[in-house]
Amino acid sequence: MRVETVRDMAAGHGMRLPDSLRSGYPPQLSAADERGWFRFQRLYDAARHCVRGEADMRRIVREAALDDGAEGSRWLEIQVDPTSYAPFVGGITPAMEIVLDEARSVNSTADETGSARVGVLMAASRIRHPLEARTLARLAAQYAVPDGVVGFGLSNDERRGDTPDFAPAFRIAERAGLALVPHAGELLGPESVAETLATLRPDRLGHGVRSTEDPRVLAAIVEAGVALEVCPGSNVSLGVYHEAPEVPLRALVSAGATIALGADDPLLFDSRLLDQYETARTVHGLDDQEIAELARGSFRASRAPREVIDAAMTDIDTWLAAPA
Repeated sequence: MRVETVRDMAAGHGMRLPDSLRSGYPPQLSAADERGWFRFQRLYDAARHCVRGEADMRRIVREAALDDGAEGSRWLEIQVDPTSYAPFVGGITPAMEIVLDEARSVNSTADETGSARVGVLMAASRIRHPLEARTLARLAAQYAVPDGVVGFGLSNDERRGDTPDFAPAFRIAERAGLALVPHAGELLGPESVAETLATLRPDRLGHGVRSTEDPRVLAAIVEAGVALEVCPGSNVSLGVYHEAPEVPLRALVSAGATIALGADDPLLFDSRLLDQYETARTVHGLDDQEIAELARGSFRASRAPREVIDAAMTDIDTWLAAPA
């Protein structure tokens, strides 16, 4: 969400935002300890609570696609937990239908508006009961059609909940052909990644950067072809690493991991996708060939339509072949 949008929604609904989303923006965050995560989650919830109906939900989807498109992105996979918005629109099913309908609308006009096209991921929360995750997985499976839900995730503080308890939900999503995209290996180390690999059988991992702390776990990721959604700006903002050079992007590239750079939450981290590519070049020293491979990896790890992937791969090759 744009910071201007959350301020506008708050004003429209008569809600007061924390100072760090107003004059104190951008917020200074660290989730290195439980209190730090609480501060992050409080701001996240404050922004989310400003989304109080269909018009707000549609606005977020459309603006996210437009903003990514303005940076040159072709495909956005936006992750939604419909339980957050269900009370305002009559349930989790209407909430998902609104998001999916707006995504279809965005995709139908992307050539004219310059927006990124959108795929929708449904996510369960680790801090809720695993049975709720099964309910969401069944709903995601119901909408697993070419222009519907493309994946199923598991988000929130990975220090909460027992990962194996969510395995039944992921088996439901797996049988429906959805991409399996849980978070792991950000706030917890390689043991969390190993457990997630064994029990949830993911296609991608949200973050996964701390797999570099155990070469065996990193090798298992590469061997299984699991892609990593690496968000350097987020890792530093949340205190996973103190400084940008500490983010192990180079180590992951050298190990042969498939990487999709991501911005995580541009509102709270004040850092968008293009910033992550600039960090890859200027902080981690990746050259043109490596930058191009990061872009290719993001499409290989995606559920974008074949025509979107083919066009993007052609343009990546064209960029790489152009004079500096």
